[in-house]
Amino acid sequence: MTTKTRNRWKTIGLWTLRVVAAVLITGVLLSTTESNQWWIRAWDFPRAQLLVVMFALSVALWVYDRRNAGPWLPLALVMLCLWQAWRIYPYSALAPVDVAMADAETAQGGACFSVLSLNVLQTNREYGRTTEMLERIDPDILLLMETDQAWIEAMTPVTGQYAHVTAKPLDNKYGLLFASRLPVRDARIRDLAQEDTPSIMATMTVADQDFHMIGLHPRPPRPGQDTEERDAELIVAAKEARAIGLPAIAIGDFNDVAWSDTTRLFMQMGQFIDPRIGRGTYATFPADMTYLGWPLDHVFVTEQFLMKDMRVLDPVGSDHRPILAEFCLNPSAGRAQNAEAEDATAENMREAETVMDEFDEDTAEDKLAGE
Repeated sequence: MTTKTRNRWKTIGLWTLRVVAAVLITGVLLSTTESNQWWIRAWDFPRAQLLVVMFALSVALWVYDRRNAGPWLPLALVMLCLWQAWRIYPYSALAPVDVAMADAETAQGGACFSVLSLNVLQTNREYGRTTEMLERIDPDILLLMETDQAWIEAMTPVTGQYAHVTAKPLDNKYGLLFASRLPVRDARIRDLAQEDTPSIMATMTVADQDFHMIGLHPRPPRPGQDTEERDAELIVAAKEARAIGLPAIAIGDFNDVAWSDTTRLFMQMGQFIDPRIGRGTYATFPADMTYLGWPLDHVFVTEQFLMKDMRVLDPVGSDHRPILAEFCLNPSAGRAQNAEAEDATAENMREAETVMDEFDEDTAEDKLAGE
């Protein structure tokens, strides 16, 4: 290869690095805005992966390009790497935990229960793998998402062992199946924001103590689907949990990552804390590459709960992995040992109002477009 050819390929390589760096910098900067456009909010998801890629790119540009283009591009990448690291830091073992572990006495008491959440993937027809897992794990509370009628029928051998079952099969990938061995009252499946996108709310009892349970599966950001409906569903659920005033647990596939502004606002509005903080991301998607994946499936609790265990389970044929958690409802110990929930400020309340206003505007526009 001649010197001229080598120089040409070097120039092409350097310009490729510069263009990729510019795209990444632009995308990350846009993700710091409050825009609900799907292609902007999509940058919220791969923050850990972007951190690695951007750091490697900054090193390459510093070594090979700073004499030609100057140090500003790699320095900008490093600054944004620090920002990305700050956003995901709580979901590392370096951060202090928010939800304390239950001691032996509490863990052996009757106020403990297990909860399992799984997006089954509607087109996944390997029912036996899910059935075997559920029979082996035997959770006290079960939430399955993307359940059509075929899934409801296939799970009958499992759900037949539960005292309470509520289901809404749908063919649009937003069906729900909820089952509980704990006493349940006022279980209601509702469309909180978008039609045929159900959530479930219920009052449950463990050891003569009531708590509020929320199961959510809003629609994700994607082409033709911005985040107004998803964000509104999360805000409505959080505000209702706050208004009820009971200890609460929220589970499901939120189609949002734990470190996004929307999820943080959900936690503030509902006064939830996250048992993953100080322990890891507990990534559940994609099922076969969780080391590159995102924590889309969530379990949040209020400060009255202590944690006994939390695990992401092995794949069962879905594109999500199941997430299993065990909690003990002990209000006095929880308040004493857990981190205090970050309460919603006046600014957070205004943010929530903005979310609902944007949802109302989008709904009105869709209605006009359909007439």
